[in-house]
Amino acid sequence: MFDLAINNGKVFSGADSSSEYMNLGITDNKIAFLGKEKIEAKKHLDATGYLVTPGFIDLHCHSDLSFLIDPDADSKLTQGVTFELVGNCGMSFCAPLTKTTRSQLQDRMNRMGTNIEVDWFDFKGWLKKIENNVPSINVATQIGHGTLRSAIMGMEARSPRPDEIEQMKKLVQESFDAGALGLSTGLWYAPGSYSLTEEVIELAKVAAKRNILYSSHIRSESNDACGLLPAHAEAIEIGRRSGVRVQISHVKAVGPTCWGRGKELIEGIKKARSEGLDVAGDQYPYPWSSTGISGCMFPRWSLEGGRETTLKRLQDADIREKIKQETSQYIHRFHGPEGCVLADFPPNSDLEGKNLEEISQIFNCSPEEAAMRLYEESEGSFVLHSMNDEDVYDIAKYEFISVASDGNSLRTTGPLSKGKPHPRSYATNSRFIEHMVIEKKVTDIGTAIYRMTGLPAQRLGITKRGLIKKGFFADLLIFKPEEVNQYATFENPHQYSTGMKYVLVNGQIAVVNGEKIPGRFGRVIRSFED
Repeated sequence: MFDLAINNGKVFSGADSSSEYMNLGITDNKIAFLGKEKIEAKKHLDATGYLVTPGFIDLHCHSDLSFLIDPDADSKLTQGVTFELVGNCGMSFCAPLTKTTRSQLQDRMNRMGTNIEVDWFDFKGWLKKIENNVPSINVATQIGHGTLRSAIMGMEARSPRPDEIEQMKKLVQESFDAGALGLSTGLWYAPGSYSLTEEVIELAKVAAKRNILYSSHIRSESNDACGLLPAHAEAIEIGRRSGVRVQISHVKAVGPTCWGRGKELIEGIKKARSEGLDVAGDQYPYPWSSTGISGCMFPRWSLEGGRETTLKRLQDADIREKIKQETSQYIHRFHGPEGCVLADFPPNSDLEGKNLEEISQIFNCSPEEAAMRLYEESEGSFVLHSMNDEDVYDIAKYEFISVASDGNSLRTTGPLSKGKPHPRSYATNSRFIEHMVIEKKVTDIGTAIYRMTGLPAQRLGITKRGLIKKGFFADLLIFKPEEVNQYATFENPHQYSTGMKYVLVNGQIAVVNGEKIPGRFGRVIRSFED
């Protein structure tokens, strides 16, 4: 007798877009039976009229702190996400730590009003901390190149010495041994932006030897730095020269000069794959992006040396003016100051939700000066109107683009309910179903399920999740696509999606009729077989 049976559902295995009516039997935390025969179980769920799918896998998340702060972080769970990969964009800011970065992380924790002690330095200690909290979903991590580089070199804008390259390679290997399942870069952000391609290739070779995925926020997504198409080409070249599998993060074309080039980005990936290179990407289904104040408003050279050094530069009138000129260029990539909306600003929450034009009026200064004054008070983040819909749709059509949020696991109450974050943290997967599948018919539901389950599992390389298959962990969803609704908006983002009849995490029922029920059943995933 099985612990749980799911009967009469239309089962999408996640391996492709096909489906078949079957029954599932679950014992302990795994799928033990899959077939048409009637089965006996201690508990039965009737899935008549519903789809049964694998739990959604979010390959691109920044929930590194979420499950430390509140292990019930459930904004992803309620939309069907049962697995997150964190440590993206070169930022695994919880590990590895130095004395300096540990102190900075502790300050950040304190500002968030938590009493968590940062008493670890490496992945082993951090992952154990999450494990002890018992997260609401499964969590895996990558090692971030920016974090790695700052641990060895600080925020210096130079190439590493040979001995520093060897130290970084050693630390990458140790992080993999401790349970990091990927390597990520944020080549747009400091200090990753200070690296040359050859540096990244050397680190990617370490990942390639273990068939570990390399994910990259590329060097440019617009007409800045090296430019959009050369940045895409660089990511592919890293794969070509290192042998690593490449995941281009949140594929997009930012700013008016690049709008309409989404198809070209997909053609670049197709060509690379035709050469035999293992290249793919992911995307969130919105024309708005989000990142930190320094990341979107400040030139890379001004960030060398870290925040305190940047603040000193801003005190010099000539340097301040030079920064202001470049900040103006960034602002006007994002639909102007009206398209730059302050999402998170702990010193003054009254400013959250206001755009840079409105803030400049409050400050009685230019939008560029307002951005600098905000940063002088505190780091925060903006939501940015940076893309156009047609590019989003063109990219969403491609079969090797996974659906991924670039957001965090949040909650509508407690410390994770602060600010006005991008609604992608609450609605990426539900928006893809509601908007891309039902409304716009960009793709069909079977393909959408594949790109939220089997494809991301295959990209990461996990071997027991992402599919409905005997012996696989029972991360499962039961839902009707037409009942899936997103409620999170840019004005009111802290709203859960609805439509999931049941969500199972490791064989345990975690969501019933769209509501999270008591109990947490997620795990820290340290190996591809977990």
